[in-house]
Amino acid sequence: MPAGGLCLIRIGGIPVGRLALARVRWWWAVWRGRTRYRAGIVVEHPRAFQLPGVLAPLTLLSAEDGRGGGYGIVWDCRTGLLTATLRVVPSSTWLADRADSDTWVASWGGWLASLGHLPQVRWVSVTVDTAPEPGSTLAGAVSRSAAPDAPAAARAILDELVRTAPAAAADVDTRVSITFDPYASPTKPGTLAAAVAELGRLLDGLASRLGGCGVSVLGRASAAEIAGTVRMAFDPRSRGEVDRLLSYGVPEVLSWGDAGPLAAREHTDRYEHDGGVSVCWGWHEPPRQNVRSDVLAALVAPGPFPKRITLQYRALPAAAASRVVQQEVNAASFRAQFRRRTGRDETARDSVDAARAHQAAAEEAAGAGVCLVSMYAAVTVTDPELLARAVAHVETSADTARIRLRRLWGSQAAAFATTLPCGICPPDLTRRFPR
Repeated sequence: MPAGGLCLIRIGGIPVGRLALARVRWWWAVWRGRTRYRAGIVVEHPRAFQLPGVLAPLTLLSAEDGRGGGYGIVWDCRTGLLTATLRVVPSSTWLADRADSDTWVASWGGWLASLGHLPQVRWVSVTVDTAPEPGSTLAGAVSRSAAPDAPAAARAILDELVRTAPAAAADVDTRVSITFDPYASPTKPGTLAAAVAELGRLLDGLASRLGGCGVSVLGRASAAEIAGTVRMAFDPRSRGEVDRLLSYGVPEVLSWGDAGPLAAREHTDRYEHDGGVSVCWGWHEPPRQNVRSDVLAALVAPGPFPKRITLQYRALPAAAASRVVQQEVNAASFRAQFRRRTGRDETARDSVDAARAHQAAAEEAAGAGVCLVSMYAAVTVTDPELLARAVAHVETSADTARIRLRRLWGSQAAAFATTLPCGICPPDLTRRFPR
């Protein structure tokens, strides 16, 4: 009876037994020192700044794209997974026709459905990274374009613009990270070089079809850009310096050893790292009403604090998709029969859930794909006194989007890593490290 009560009693939709088990595991991790990280500065190993936590087994590779350029690949040395990132610029739906927006959404659905026929694609992470503009980008552009013999009045106007514009500007970076599993490929590449070559071929096809989904594909992120993105996440104050280094266009300007923090410590409700404190959330419940194309506009819009919003898609194989949606239809029918036998009235939510289950089955039969969707959000502040304000800003934006976010107590470091272009997937971590 006590064990049954722990499974039935819920707090915030989570069984009490699971909450108690999570708390015991957290105490065990703290006692073993697994929530703290400090890099070795003076060591003989060339990778002096190893990344903490779930990022530890990752390393950064550089590969040729076949067009005379290169791109970066994050390689998980433990599992063999490869993650490449596409840099994209989304088109605004505010100035587009409704028909164009509907076409983009339909194309995105078709793009996700095609992943069900690619067993080597494990998951796709779409991240919108926003932060207040540090001012270095505009200052560098003005200094390079200003003529030495320009009038003093004109230079004074430009200096005033450079000084005041960052207060109203934002740095926005949108990326699509695709994680591949070479072992699931039908060709079974035997070497890392062969796996990277197949990854490059798949990226060409995925990137070309992604262009019809309302985004402009800028290209594949280089190794330096991936390392710089990770570095800016751990140290928000370095954003201006990293942008300046990346503007040089030198491939080796930033390496994987520059990406990690010098120190990091995970608490149950926050994650402390170089120059900042972060709070992370997970998707607790999606919107219950009809979802429009601008449902996430308030959440992903730039704000006063650096934040990252990541949507992660895990496409089910085409053969398993029909079985999953049929199970949902059977579950809806079982609940309807149970209500009739017990004399219960059907609620509005029961009716909507049954209609959506039948609609999903009909759409899957017509060729739609089935994906497991999850969302992760992270906000970072450089002043701990502003943390409460940043948390309120994100949670208010989520409420505006009709999305319920749940702070990931005891899993802040893993959620923080999920929002980076490194191929981290929390559900995969739970299966990889059984507890």
